Amino acid sequence: MKKENEKKKISLKGKRGEKRIGLIGGSGLYSLPGLEITGEVALRTPFGAPSDSYFLGNLSSVPVAFLARHGRHHSFLPHEVNYRANVWGFRKLGCSWLLSASACGSMREAYKPTDIVLPDQFLDLTKRRVSTFFGDGCVGHVSFAHPVSGVLLDALEAAAKAEGAVCHRGGTYVCMEGPQFSMKAESLLYRSWGADVIGMTNATEAKLCREAEIGYASMALVTDYDCWHEEEQAVSVEAVLGVLKKNAGTANRVLANAVRHLDPNRPSDCADALRSAVLTRKDRIPPATLKRLAMFLKKEAR
Repeated sequence: MKKENEKKKISLKGKRGEKRIGLIGGSGLYSLPGLEITGEVALRTPFGAPSDSYFLGNLSSVPVAFLARHGRHHSFLPHEVNYRANVWGFRKLGCSWLLSASACGSMREAYKPTDIVLPDQFLDLTKRRVSTFFGDGCVGHVSFAHPVSGVLLDALEAAAKAEGAVCHRGGTYVCMEGPQFSMKAESLLYRSWGADVIGMTNATEAKLCREAEIGYASMALVTDYDCWHEEEQAVSVEAVLGVLKKNAGTANRVLANAVRHLDPNRPSDCADALRSAVLTRKDRIPPATLKRLAMFLKKEAR
């Protein structure tokens, strides 16, 4: 039985060398209507198990791989998500691009619930999660001044406008640890910093995607005003899911439209992120670490 399952998993990976666009959904976005599923694959990674199986198929006739960030039954808190395994899996499945969809709170009066924000910067305030593939005898430092793919931002912005969505391009996403929502003092502090939206996941994904040389961008769906707004109720799960349900159709159409204009075979705009990032010579990297990083370091000449 074990051998049969292994053969089945391998057969779901598609043709040798096939490229896909990666899609990851967050709270309230556990599936993707319009996705023509051709297979489901459960990967084993050097970093543990991903959040769930990956659904492989076609969206707008483009090969894609979809993963529910928190699991299809929403089983993982933001700090419990195995981000390394998730991103490693997308790379293994031939994804050079990853589009993220997630709920967020607004830090600005002008960014209203049901609006879409396409952040291009992050403030990472997380504390209890691993946000690098490096370590354990291998030192690497990638450039991260511009953490989001311009190619993907262009595609998402054009798709949002085509669908008639209210879309704001650019801005800073505060990535908090959670799982609690903000205290009012925190919310007011983030506003004083000039932050635009707040969430619990995207900065970690962006860092790991850069190390994996995967182009990354997030479609942040505004669900609330966090707790800073005097005239609005503080954020709650009920309110978040209510807005997401209301806006799910638009969000899914925007993703499908964006994918339609992307070429999965085009190298990402950070395809050379590791070219000079690794400081440790290969012959000095412990064998176990080298094995875990093999997929990322195979282009390295060091």
